[in-house]
Amino acid sequence: MSNQSDRSPISDLRSLFKSKVQMSVVFEGYERQYCELSANLSRKCSTTALLPHGEQKQQKVSEIKAALDDADVLIRKMDLEARSLQPSAKAMMLAKLREYKSDLNKLKREFKKISSPNADQASREELLESGMADVHSASTDQRERMVMSVERLNQSSDRIKESRRTILETEELGVSILQDLHQQRETLLHSHQKLHGVDDAIDKSKKVLTAMSRRMTKNKWMIGSVIGALVIAVIFILFYKFSHR
Repeated sequence: MSNQSDRSPISDLRSLFKSKVQMSVVFEGYERQYCELSANLSRKCSTTALLPHGEQKQQKVSEIKAALDDADVLIRKMDLEARSLQPSAKAMMLAKLREYKSDLNKLKREFKKISSPNADQASREELLESGMADVHSASTDQRERMVMSVERLNQSSDRIKESRRTILETEELGVSILQDLHQQRETLLHSHQKLHGVDDAIDKSKKVLTAMSRRMTKNKWMIGSVIGALVIAVIFILFYKFSHR
């Protein structure tokens, strides 16, 4: 029972803090997954657009469609998490979520262009018209998207590290509080033991005083009896002397 009572303060502190940071950590986990998925989708869209129509391209299109569905699921999860946060964090998370939704819509437009029946012909004409300029533009856009994803991942990692550091500091504070409570408990137990010893000493003193009081009373009766006997003896002697004169 004492071990459970000793552990309860730190457990309560840890639970209290974790309940505050858990939701934002969950959002950042979804955010990190989406950034990785978005960068992968952008790269696949760029490479698939250059493929001729055939089985390989159809396979890539199917992979992109499945990845877009996964991205939709992540967006919905982030939306639910963001709306369940405190107002101070909710506004920031929803602003980031709007950026991700815009990014996902752009990816969907690229996918629609790639998967359309005339995609091959349009791609060939576009390549013939723009040449290497389009390839360079696509590479630049992909690099920017990847840089943005890396920056978002780094920011998410920093926030997670900061949350972990705060959790550790809270645990240290909880341990310090627990040690203080344990010392106070030991002091109270020691004081209780001293009071118990004082009570025992008082009880013994009462018994000794009671015994002494009884002895004094007994001695008084004995002295009174002796005095009474002496008085009677003196009276008897005086009476005897006067009666024989």
